Amino acid sequence: MLAEIVAFKKRELMDTKRQLPLDDLLRQVPDLSPPSFNAAITQAGINIIAEIKYKSPSHGSFACQLPPGDLAKVYSESGAVALSVLTEKNYFAGDLQFLEEIHKELPELPLLRKDFIVDRYQIAEARIKGASAYLLIVSCLSGEELCSLISYGRDFQLDALVEVHDPFELERAMRNNARIIGVNNRNLRTFEVDIDTSFDVAKRMEGEENYILVSESGINEHAQIAELQDAGFSAFLIGSTLMDSPDPGKKLRQLKGEK
Repeated sequence: MLAEIVAFKKRELMDTKRQLPLDDLLRQVPDLSPPSFNAAITQAGINIIAEIKYKSPSHGSFACQLPPGDLAKVYSESGAVALSVLTEKNYFAGDLQFLEEIHKELPELPLLRKDFIVDRYQIAEARIKGASAYLLIVSCLSGEELCSLISYGRDFQLDALVEVHDPFELERAMRNNARIIGVNNRNLRTFEVDIDTSFDVAKRMEGEENYILVSESGINEHAQIAELQDAGFSAFLIGSTLMDSPDPGKKLRQLKGEK
């Protein structure tokens, strides 16, 4: 499935670039710096990156189908420090315009563009639409591509959340200048979820400095977050648990340990 999605994304990008070449796109980059994703996820307390996604290949449609602007406000009012916004259309029912819509409503809230990013063009798009950060999946990229895309984002004052699924991918991420490392507890090939993936990576990071760890997927209760914090994680990207809740705001507050 992962290879299929990436192949589709590359074909889609070819059409997009024909319609609007990169040089023309870059003329739209705003002068104003985006809010800092890095600062948001390293502050004191429980830092939840709440995700907006309406379906996934492994799950189908989620219970919550609130419009992105409305859901973003619910998340913000319930204590999310940043939002992860799915922009992949074909498999996840996302849209690049979601970023723009949310950024206009909540300009101070850092937004992560969550997509299958394989090209500089997508990073420029993220910056223009109001993102503060973007996702890079190690298993989708060569070491050279990973390093180049991290560096390119820094030129735009964007942070890269570099996603790994095992210790081998962790080594590749560290070797190629990743600083914010997301540990996805969901295997993107089998879709199985195992939160021990985060703990395994955290053990290998003991003694390392200047890295920020984010745990992703499979988090559904406050006790897990407390254990992950003790293991060295600074932030928690939570999607399915919130999107399948009848009250995403209430669920987010519960995850933070509030009543």
